[in-house]
Amino acid sequence: METQNIIVRVATPDDSHFATTITDEMESSAKARGTGIAKRSPEYIVEKMHEGKAVIALTEDGTWVGFCYIETWSHGEYVANSGLIVSPAFRKSGVAKRIKECTFKLSREKFPNAKLFGLTTGLAVMKINSDLGYEPVTYSELTQDEAFWSGCKSCVNFDILMSKERKNCLCTAMLYDPKDHYKPEETAADFKQHSKAYERLMRFKQSRFIKAFLKKATGTDNTGDKQGGASSGKKKMFSLLQFFFNF
Repeated sequence: METQNIIVRVATPDDSHFATTITDEMESSAKARGTGIAKRSPEYIVEKMHEGKAVIALTEDGTWVGFCYIETWSHGEYVANSGLIVSPAFRKSGVAKRIKECTFKLSREKFPNAKLFGLTTGLAVMKINSDLGYEPVTYSELTQDEAFWSGCKSCVNFDILMSKERKNCLCTAMLYDPKDHYKPEETAADFKQHSKAYERLMRFKQSRFIKAFLKKATGTDNTGDKQGGASSGKKKMFSLLQFFFNF
């Protein structure tokens, strides 16, 4: 699919009629991947469009292609680029990267001093974020705004998050700090170097978390036997086990 015929721009109130299509695709995509996602209503998406805090992608004839929006937390100290979604017909076309780049630029324009962060279970999104200068971090470096974490309640993995006392979950946290960050070419090169390790660790993390959660919930191990009772600095770049297994 050629992306040069796809328009990526800041969404406006005139795009409100796409809101239901966007939220429906967000939900169906999460179900297809078998991963969690914080649900958003069409009304919430429309609000973001009216605030100028969303990016939309359309074909020249007006067909919806993709979407992403901005959320602010801790009185504007933190900004999240959330809800990235691409229509199935346009996936693997490179448009997701263009949407993220546009959303990143919009975030920097509106909130130049804010720390930009995101949570993802996808390796493809990790790569896009790395190309923009994001780096993996522990959850302790994210906003502690209760409203943000409340948004995870509709995620299927919320119980796992709470069982880890909000210190970790299946998602990987990534952060861009405008006052203290690596150059995009550095984070992109590091991701390329360690991408296979990230992929293995993400699979292991998912398996380990789910098994540990089921064990805690049922009081048994995977054999059915009853069991007995019972951040470091950001510049320690990509210490994988710390980022993925901050128990």
